[in-house]
Amino acid sequence: MENTQTLNQRLEAIAWGLLFIWWGLRWWPLIAFPEGTGLVGTGLILLGLNAARSLNGIPTKSGTTILGILALEWGALLAAGQILNLPFEVPVFEILLISLGAIILGQVLLSTRRQPVLG
Repeated sequence: MENTQTLNQRLEAIAWGLLFIWWGLRWWPLIAFPEGTGLVGTGLILLGLNAARSLNGIPTKSGTTILGILALEWGALLAAGQILNLPFEVPVFEILLISLGAIILGQVLLSTRRQPVLG
């Protein structure tokens, strides 16, 4: 059986391959995807990488988790704005900032369960 480092490297290589294929398809002029689809796919690939890590007993990386969540959310917001044909512009940037802040606060609050912030 593969050691953890080798398996993690293979999973990362698979994710990079999927990302490049996805981005190539997304920007190919002969294929028309709705707005936000590229970001949703990217987010799913990044979150899938961490899911595969977790299922194989490899620690997940918070960077790819955060980027995956934000990409998925960003793409969903863009797609929702286009699909729902809202009479106003969805404040995507502001919502992403709020989400990022909530993720950072959540990480800090979860880590305080293990170790107090003020010592």
